[in-house]
Amino acid sequence: MMVDTMRSFGPDSFAGRLACILQGSSDTTFYVVAVYYGAVSVKNTRYTIGTMLLADLVGIITSIVLAYLFFG
Repeated sequence: MMVDTMRSFGPDSFAGRLACILQGSSDTTFYVVAVYYGAVSVKNTRYTIGTMLLADLVGIITSIVLAYLFFG
Protein backbone atom coordinates (compact mmCIF):
# COMPACT_ATOMS: atom_id res chain seq x y z
CA MET A 1 0.00 0.00 0.00
CA MET A 2 2.83 2.37 0.75
CA VAL A 3 4.41 1.89 -2.68
CA ASP A 4 1.06 2.44 -4.40
CA THR A 5 0.55 5.63 -2.42
CA MET A 6 4.01 6.82 -3.43
CA ARG A 7 3.30 6.10 -7.09
CA SER A 8 -0.11 7.79 -7.02
CA PHE A 9 0.61 10.88 -4.94
CA GLY A 10 4.41 11.14 -4.88
CA PRO A 11 6.83 10.73 -1.98
CA ASP A 12 6.72 14.39 -0.94
CA SER A 13 2.92 14.58 -0.72
CA PHE A 14 1.05 14.47 2.57
CA ALA A 15 -0.34 11.03 1.71
CA GLY A 16 3.15 9.74 0.89
CA ARG A 17 4.62 11.00 4.12
CA LEU A 18 1.69 9.64 6.14
CA ALA A 19 2.10 6.23 4.47
CA CYS A 20 5.79 6.21 5.45
CA ILE A 21 5.02 7.08 9.05
CA LEU A 22 2.31 4.42 9.26
CA GLN A 23 4.57 1.78 7.73
CA GLY A 24 7.36 2.58 10.15
CA SER A 25 5.18 2.58 13.23
CA SER A 26 3.25 -0.65 12.74
CA ASP A 27 5.31 -2.94 10.55
CA THR A 28 6.62 -5.46 13.04
CA THR A 29 3.57 -6.98 14.79
CA PHE A 30 3.16 -10.22 12.89
CA TYR A 31 6.87 -10.35 12.03
CA VAL A 32 7.71 -10.55 15.73
CA VAL A 33 5.09 -13.21 16.35
CA ALA A 34 6.10 -15.33 13.38
CA VAL A 35 9.88 -15.07 13.52
CA TYR A 36 10.82 -14.49 17.13
CA TYR A 37 8.20 -16.69 18.72
CA GLY A 38 8.87 -19.37 16.12
CA ALA A 39 12.59 -19.27 16.85
CA VAL A 40 12.11 -19.96 20.55
CA SER A 41 9.10 -22.26 20.05
CA VAL A 42 6.53 -20.20 21.96
CA LYS A 43 3.17 -21.91 21.50
CA ASN A 44 0.96 -19.92 23.87
CA THR A 45 1.04 -16.24 22.92
CA ARG A 46 -1.66 -15.43 25.50
CA TYR A 47 -2.12 -11.64 25.59
CA THR A 48 0.71 -10.78 23.23
CA ILE A 49 -1.31 -10.54 19.99
CA GLY A 50 -4.00 -8.34 21.52
CA THR A 51 -1.43 -6.09 23.14
CA MET A 52 0.54 -5.77 19.91
CA LEU A 53 -2.59 -4.90 17.94
CA LEU A 54 -3.51 -2.30 20.55
CA ALA A 55 -0.01 -0.85 20.21
CA ASP A 56 -0.51 -0.77 16.43
CA LEU A 57 -3.75 1.17 16.89
CA VAL A 58 -1.96 3.67 19.11
CA GLY A 59 0.82 3.89 16.51
CA ILE A 60 -1.67 4.57 13.72
CA ILE A 61 -3.45 7.30 15.67
CA THR A 62 -0.15 8.87 16.70
CA SER A 63 1.13 8.70 13.12
CA ILE A 64 -1.88 10.54 11.79
CA VAL A 65 -1.63 13.21 14.48
CA LEU A 66 2.09 13.71 13.91
CA ALA A 67 1.70 13.82 10.13
CA TYR A 68 -0.90 16.56 10.44
CA LEU A 69 1.24 18.36 13.00
CA PHE A 70 4.43 18.36 10.91
CA PHE A 71 3.20 18.18 7.31
CA GLY A 72 -0.46 19.24 7.30
